[in-house]
Amino acid sequence: MTSTAAPTTTGATGPAEVADPTDPRVHGHDAGSHDGIGRNGGPHARRFGLPVALCLVMGNIIGGGIFLLPASVAPFGTISLVAFAVLTLGAIALALVFGRLAERHPRTGGPYVYVRAAFGDFAGFLAAYSYWITTWVSNAALAVAAVGYLAVLFPAIGEHKWSMCLAALAVQWLPALANLAGTRYVGAVQVVATVLKLAPLLLVAVGGLFFFDPANLGPFRATDQSAVGAVSASAAILLFSYLGVESAAVSAGEVRDPARNVARATVLGTAGAATVYLLGTLAVFGLVSHDALVSSQAPFSDAVNAMFGGTWGGTVVACAAVVSMVGALNGWTLLSAQTPYAAAEDGLFPKAFAVKRRGVPVVGVLVTVVLASGLTVYNYTAGSEGVFEVLVLVTTFTATVPYLLSTAAQLYFLASGRADEVSRGRLVRDATMACLAFGFSMWLVAGSGQAAVHQGVLFLFAGVLVHALMAARRRATDPTP
Repeated sequence: MTSTAAPTTTGATGPAEVADPTDPRVHGHDAGSHDGIGRNGGPHARRFGLPVALCLVMGNIIGGGIFLLPASVAPFGTISLVAFAVLTLGAIALALVFGRLAERHPRTGGPYVYVRAAFGDFAGFLAAYSYWITTWVSNAALAVAAVGYLAVLFPAIGEHKWSMCLAALAVQWLPALANLAGTRYVGAVQVVATVLKLAPLLLVAVGGLFFFDPANLGPFRATDQSAVGAVSASAAILLFSYLGVESAAVSAGEVRDPARNVARATVLGTAGAATVYLLGTLAVFGLVSHDALVSSQAPFSDAVNAMFGGTWGGTVVACAAVVSMVGALNGWTLLSAQTPYAAAEDGLFPKAFAVKRRGVPVVGVLVTVVLASGLTVYNYTAGSEGVFEVLVLVTTFTATVPYLLSTAAQLYFLASGRADEVSRGRLVRDATMACLAFGFSMWLVAGSGQAAVHQGVLFLFAGVLVHALMAARRRATDPTP
C-alpha cells in the first residue's frame, strides 16, 4: 500500500512540517486513494456527509451515562445545573478549537495529526497511544454497562455470569462486524442508533417540560458545601459526559469536504448533545421529587412514569439505553482504529494498522475488539472487586491527554504565526477559545483523581517503549537523518 499523505516524518526533536491542507495530497486517503474512501474503496466504502458526521459526534458523546446522570448529581441540588452550564461552555470551546484545527489539518487522526504537526513525532505518538488506550478500554466498559440494561429486557441474561459475559461480547462484536462491513454500514448504523436514542431522551427533555412541577426541584444547594464546592463536586461527576467532541476530527479522512464539515459537525454535535443533557436533566428534576430522585436507580424511567403513569417506563428506557450504547460502540470502534491508522501511515505504529478494506482500518478494528473482549472476559472471571473500575477510571485521564496536547498545539500555531492569515479579530477569538479549551482540559485532568492520573501516567510510560522500538525500526530501514 502506498501513501500520498504530505507530512514528512521527522525526529522527535522537531515538528513535522505539514503542507498546505487545501492540497488534496495532504489527505490523499480522503480523495479516492486506494487506502481510503472513494472510487477505489469499493461499493461498501462511502465517505460521510455532514449528517452522518453530526450523528457520529452526538452518538459518541451521548452514551449510557445520560440515563443515570440526573440521579448522580441530584444530591447536590439544582446547583448541579450550574456545573452543567459551565462544562457546556468548556466543551463548546474545545469543539471550536477542534473545528479550527480540522480546517487546517483535514486528515484522519484528529488530535494525533495536530499534535505531531506542532510538537513532533514523540508528542504525536503519545496523543495517538493514549487515545487508543481510551477507546478499547471504554468499549469494554460500555459493553459491560449495556448488559445491565439488557438484563432488564431479558432477565435470563442476568442469572448467570457466563451468559452476561457472552452478551457483553456480542454487544462488542456486532458493532465491530458493522465496521468491518465498510464505512457505508457504519454510517447507516450510526444514523439509526442516534435517531432511536434521541427519541426517548427528547420525549423527556421536551415533553417533560409540559409536566414540569417546580415543587419537585428541591433545594438549590442540598449539601453543606459552599456554592463553589458544590459546583466543583457535581462537575467532577459530569466532567466526562462530553468526551467524544473530537469524533468527527478523528475520522476526518472519511468525511466529505472535511475542512468544512468536520468543524460544523463538531460544533453542532457538541451543542446538540449539550442541549439534550441540560433539558433532559432539568425535566427529570421537575418530574421526580428530589427525595425520590436521590435514591433513583433509573431516573428517566421514573420521569416517563410520572408523565404517563404506569410502570412501563423502565422497559422504554432500557431499550433506549441499549440502543444508545450500541450506537456509541459503533462510533467508538471506528475511532479506535482511525488514530492508529494515521500513526501507522507515518511509521509511529506498526504498519499493519494502516491496512484498509472497504474504507475501514481492519487491523485496528480487530485488535481493538480483541483487546476489549479480553478485558471483558477478565472482568467476569478475575473475581477481584474494583479491578475493572480502576482500569476504566484510568481512561478518564488518558482521554484528556490528547485534548490538552491539541489545545496546546492550537496555541502554538497561533503564537508562532503558523496559523492561516486571518483578521486580528478572528485571531483574538481563536486565541481566547484555545485558552478556554486548555483550561477546560486541565480541569478534566484534575477531575480524573490522583489515583487515575498516577496509573494513567504509568500507561503512557509503557508506551514510551513502543515508541522507542518503532523509532529504532524506522532508523534501521531509513538511516537518512
